[in-house]
Amino acid sequence: MITRTADLLENPVRPNAWGSATEIPRLLGLEPTGRPQAELWMGAHPAAPSRLRSGGTLAERIEEDPTGELSPLVIRHFGTRLPFLMKIIAAERPLSLQAHPNLQQARAGYAAEQQRGVPISSPERSYVDPNHKPELIYPLTQFEALCGFRRIDATLRLLTELAGAAPALTKYVEALRARPDPEGLREVVTGLLTVPANRRRQLVDAVVAACAAGSAEFPAEYATGVQLGEAYPGDPGVVIALLLNRMTLQPGQAMFLAAGNMHCYLHGTAVEVMANSDNVLRGGLTGKHVDVPELLRVVDVADGPAPLMVPKEQGPGHTAYRPPMPDFRLDTYALTETPAEMGLAGPRIVLTVAGTAVVQVGPQTLTLPRGASAWLPAGLAATVAGSGELVVATTNL
Repeated sequence: MITRTADLLENPVRPNAWGSATEIPRLLGLEPTGRPQAELWMGAHPAAPSRLRSGGTLAERIEEDPTGELSPLVIRHFGTRLPFLMKIIAAERPLSLQAHPNLQQARAGYAAEQQRGVPISSPERSYVDPNHKPELIYPLTQFEALCGFRRIDATLRLLTELAGAAPALTKYVEALRARPDPEGLREVVTGLLTVPANRRRQLVDAVVAACAAGSAEFPAEYATGVQLGEAYPGDPGVVIALLLNRMTLQPGQAMFLAAGNMHCYLHGTAVEVMANSDNVLRGGLTGKHVDVPELLRVVDVADGPAPLMVPKEQGPGHTAYRPPMPDFRLDTYALTETPAEMGLAGPRIVLTVAGTAVVQVGPQTLTLPRGASAWLPAGLAATVAGSGELVVATTNL
């Protein structure tokens, strides 16, 4: 008979070049290695599953008893896979300009690459799994980001101002003025991402030089253009970035990115919760595989403000961030000596991001200092007390 118990997790770190060398080691209480440590993965994605302190991976444990670990409800909605993935991301420099597919696009793209025989490990692969990848970002430090296309009237003002010093932008201004709607914006985005190589560097250099002159209305955007232009000279993603909402988030705020949202994280450390996928369609600002045709196929060009989330108070010190989909949600607990009920029936990954949490799961007591995490199977009643803050990823059913 299989006995379901909570278990401590040991989580893999991904050393992407954009990562901070210090923030994830600081969270985990470890000495920095001197190399970038960009992402700490907590979950059961086949590319980097968490290991259980008792042995084996979380993916193997779920495979052994999916109904017991996930619950019949989760099985009905998602099958026998854990539907969410949680990460700590620590960005020292900008990530790639990117968007993620919806479920139908992911399944079709994955099947097409499988049929063509593109190895999963190939750097030219765009779809590494058949799942969508909406995501929620919850900052632990001040977090700088570009997210979604800003309102077209503001973008027209910005491009018109830049075109005075970068005349190559004039045709894009005229195109958007002639059709100031999402399809006009799509025309501009497509044109910028497909500028012929022999004209690309000249265009980007002119735009970056115009940004360096500064702007009264768009100071943060222009400064970001200079920053990205220095990091990625000649990359048209620098110009696309100027069309996006420039965001500064503080701890306690959160943002939801639906499928198709064009975005680029610039700097900061955050909890990221998403559907259990690693599908990324990149359009620039990276040395990795850039798939402009596929990015243009999935990107959502709707304009408007960035999608900040409104938290829902669940009880004293307990807040929930619930996106408009069933795959995942994020709960946060401001810990005190009084135990708080963790009234969530589904499977959970818990992580202490400040102080020390004491999680009581039936007869089990898990003491989780900052940076420690644990797996709680579905259906196990739990309480948490301590000091600091605990975050919990679970399903949103």
